[in-house]
Amino acid sequence: MKSSKRKIIYAVGIGPGNLNMITPEAKNIIEKCEIIAGYSNYIKQIMPLISENKEIIQSGMRGEIDRCTQALDKVLEGKSVAVISSGDAGIYAMGGLIAELIEYHQKYSEIEVLSVAGVTASSAAAAVLGAPLMNDFAVLSLSDLLTPRELILKRIAGIASSGLVCCLYNPGSIKRRDLLEYCIGKFREIQGDNIYVGIVWNATKENQATFVCKIKDFPFDKINMNTMVIIGNEFTVYKNGKLFTTRGYCEKYYDKNN
Repeated sequence: MKSSKRKIIYAVGIGPGNLNMITPEAKNIIEKCEIIAGYSNYIKQIMPLISENKEIIQSGMRGEIDRCTQALDKVLEGKSVAVISSGDAGIYAMGGLIAELIEYHQKYSEIEVLSVAGVTASSAAAAVLGAPLMNDFAVLSLSDLLTPRELILKRIAGIASSGLVCCLYNPGSIKRRDLLEYCIGKFREIQGDNIYVGIVWNATKENQATFVCKIKDFPFDKINMNTMVIIGNEFTVYKNGKLFTTRGYCEKYYDKNN
């Protein structure tokens, strides 16, 4: 599939890691594009979808700018290119970086980004747990690699005070634990010790695991970069092995006395 008049680059979300979770549209774009670019571990995940005649641009962690720049250069050469990201390409992923690079470099100004939605980690983990995102919720990354620490602390306090259910991306690594400890501490301080927390490791993959606990029993030593943490609120219930947040249907439509 070659671009003609329009210069297009595709930002494709490949979902949380299970090939069954990739949308038909994403599969179609990957199949049609001549070049696939992405983080090497994500390329491995979708290798069954990549035919032998395709060119692959891949690199390790922190190689995002280089591989996206290479991908944009290929578009200028007239190639059709898909840049893949886990989850959704527009959520903590390459869709935004590509748009920034196009804005920053004049030579890319005629390139158009077309985003292909994907199942993001928060919705995948929520489905595994039950339905904890039934009402308003917030999404927050605890990685301070690109976002100033002071801003993350401010956002943690704001979300905890708001009473929103909160999905934590990049909750912690071997070297980075203090922001997670602060976050859980702030939620306990404001909302109490008895709100529920749902934890999912490797959502939708073969080694998927889950754990639900009260926030006072949070397992800090078990959290890594493959973990999605969902902090509930006063309306979040854990029953029959499922975590869900009530939205008010029963209160509105049923008489509790009957």
